[in-house]
Amino acid sequence: MLFGLDGVEIGLIIIFLSLFGGILSGFPVAFAIGGSAVISFSIIAGLDSAGYLVHQAIDTSSDAYNALISSGIHADKISVFRNPDLPRIAQPVFERGWEHAMNTILSFIVNRMNERVLAGASIETLLAVLMFVLMGITLERSKIANDLLTTMARVFGPLPGGLAVSVVVVGAFLAASTGIVGATVVTMGLLSLPTMLRHNYSPELATGVIAASGTLGQIIPPSIVIVLLGTLAGDLYSAAQEQRAQLVGCSDALTYLGEAAVVSVGTLFQAAILPGIMLAFLYGLYAFGYALVKPHKAPPVPAMETTGEKIGRKGALTWFLLAPAVLIGGMFLMGSFGVVGSQAILVDSYSDATESTSLRTNVSDQCKAAIIELHGQEKWDAAVAQQAAIDAAGGAQASHKLTEEELVAATDAKVAAAAPIGSGIAIFFTFMALILVFARGIAPSADPRPILIGLAGVALAFIADIALITPLSTPGMTTLYLLIPALLTFYGVYHAAIRLGKNELLAVVFPPLVLIIAVLGSILGGITNPTPAAALGAGGAILLAAYRKLKDEGGTGKIIIMATFAIIVMILVGVNFDLRMNRGTVPFEDILAFIVAKGAYLFAMFGILYGCVVLYRGAVLTPIVRETAKVTSMVFTILIGSQLLNLVVISFGGEEYIQDFLKSFDSEMKVFLIVMVVLFFLGFVLDFLEIIYIVIPIVGPVIYGGTFDPKWVTIMIAVNLQTSFLTPPFGFALFYLRGVAPPSVTTGHIYRGIIPFVLIQVVGLALLWSFPSVVTILPNLFAN
Repeated sequence: MLFGLDGVEIGLIIIFLSLFGGILSGFPVAFAIGGSAVISFSIIAGLDSAGYLVHQAIDTSSDAYNALISSGIHADKISVFRNPDLPRIAQPVFERGWEHAMNTILSFIVNRMNERVLAGASIETLLAVLMFVLMGITLERSKIANDLLTTMARVFGPLPGGLAVSVVVVGAFLAASTGIVGATVVTMGLLSLPTMLRHNYSPELATGVIAASGTLGQIIPPSIVIVLLGTLAGDLYSAAQEQRAQLVGCSDALTYLGEAAVVSVGTLFQAAILPGIMLAFLYGLYAFGYALVKPHKAPPVPAMETTGEKIGRKGALTWFLLAPAVLIGGMFLMGSFGVVGSQAILVDSYSDATESTSLRTNVSDQCKAAIIELHGQEKWDAAVAQQAAIDAAGGAQASHKLTEEELVAATDAKVAAAAPIGSGIAIFFTFMALILVFARGIAPSADPRPILIGLAGVALAFIADIALITPLSTPGMTTLYLLIPALLTFYGVYHAAIRLGKNELLAVVFPPLVLIIAVLGSILGGITNPTPAAALGAGGAILLAAYRKLKDEGGTGKIIIMATFAIIVMILVGVNFDLRMNRGTVPFEDILAFIVAKGAYLFAMFGILYGCVVLYRGAVLTPIVRETAKVTSMVFTILIGSQLLNLVVISFGGEEYIQDFLKSFDSEMKVFLIVMVVLFFLGFVLDFLEIIYIVIPIVGPVIYGGTFDPKWVTIMIAVNLQTSFLTPPFGFALFYLRGVAPPSVTTGHIYRGIIPFVLIQVVGLALLWSFPSVVTILPNLFAN
């Protein structure tokens, strides 16, 4: 054996050195990965043909090996690491020759490209990457960061370390609206770093907080890292759990786990919210604590003049705390007493089939023992009792078509159980009331009559719902009943929006906040999946950027505002009316609603095209499209190159060798800790894309094949990958910041400043490790 190492080990070393050399060569990483795959395969094939690479494999024909198989041990659980005393047999790393390996790689690469890049199930999710990149770059070009940094500095500046805290807040806000790390770090470096240095901030604190806050876009949704990682995690988790179920004697993962082995990108977005907020809080807490310990290195900034009316403490308490608490608390209270709830009376024309048991009980003895070990005897006994009850009732009943009498009875039961106030109407008008009370608090000396008229409209809407609207009311009649209350409410909201727009903080925060709520709300609420939501975000970003450009040019932006309202109208009509025109009988109100929705759609598209023209005329659209194409093509080229490199690793048994090493540990926690430590140190030299597409497919079948929650595993990896942007010497955020930092800020300042934030990342990982519920609580709440 060469250097006393196994041939597979030498092959893995060659691949790592080729990849590392390719990255340091100066070639674009997207091409360096594919090139390193070709070069490393050529070297390994040459050494193997010369007889230098020898793999000491287990002799599967030996008596000792057959004795283990006869004792009931599965072949997948036997390895050179777990059973080092088994007889070995020397063989080349390419057992059937490098020519056969190359033919296999070429055939598989075509299939991989078809499955994961061109036409596979994950391609729709990968399209979200394009849309989120377009959304982020468009918002970055709309100078949203400039306005946010200026406004937040006025809000937090007078506090100790206030400028640093404001950078963290803006970083979190931009993470949820743009998610583009490079653009965020560069923008904040250009705008905030000179200001912080001018106010005698420590260069270490200033550079550290800017670089760290800029990387929050890697964890706070909508995160490209989570989209890319989620597409892999779903496949890896499903395949790993199927294999795990078969190893214990069960037919499939559904039988063994009692639930489908799936994890979606939308669920991962839900899981990432609290960890992202936690990291932002830790960053801000460190900046504030640093300022308290060393006030001369993070001094407060004198308060600057702000626009808008001065608000007293009593008024702020009344309109910003008590009134919203009464509105929101009142709605939840009415919901708990059944006053607010669903008014849906849709009845399925088929009866429900007999509900199945919580666990499948018709399994082999081996599978039964494994299920009891996983779920516990109590849950197994409950499933057995459920099956006995089903059998006693004559067996499982199939679904059957309901008769007219049964349909009428089911509809009457729904009508009787319906709440007096529909939840949709309650939520919408409560949101309108919140806008009204906030506007009253922002301008307490203004004429209160428009606000009171709007609140009267809200009250009338609730009264109309109770007195006039029933579950049997058609959408058209419901619209007529609510027309006058809605007009009164919109009159008040119109004046409220004008008052809110005069407040500097709200004028800056509100537009991107609405976009964030629209994108994330549609995903987290289960309304749609990430790809349509990303398209909505991209269209909204174009409208927002065009509006900002028109205002800078002295225009009105009325077409953009009208297009935005057209999108809202289109959504509201689509939710409340049946727009299917191919039915046998279509009511007139649905035809009218279809015409309104179609008109709103056409005007919304006109508004987006008009926004593109405005941006193109202002020389903004061209760089947006160019940067989007560059980033997206880089991601997909890295995906293709990494698939080739991954197939090279598989071809000589490298992937199986690494997985056997990880499986040799008895503790699942120890295996995951090893993987996390390796990912942490790989982050010093590799970008997150290389780690996701090269390393995760190798270790994924092991870390996703255990008992850990896949959401927790994925978010832990995502936070770890976020650290790769910060770790010197190759942290990309550090390079971005170095490129825009003034000459007085040295590379040493940046490296020293980032170390505390890397340690904060480690602390964040430790907290998520100790308290997994931080990750799982929101997905569980949304699921229920």
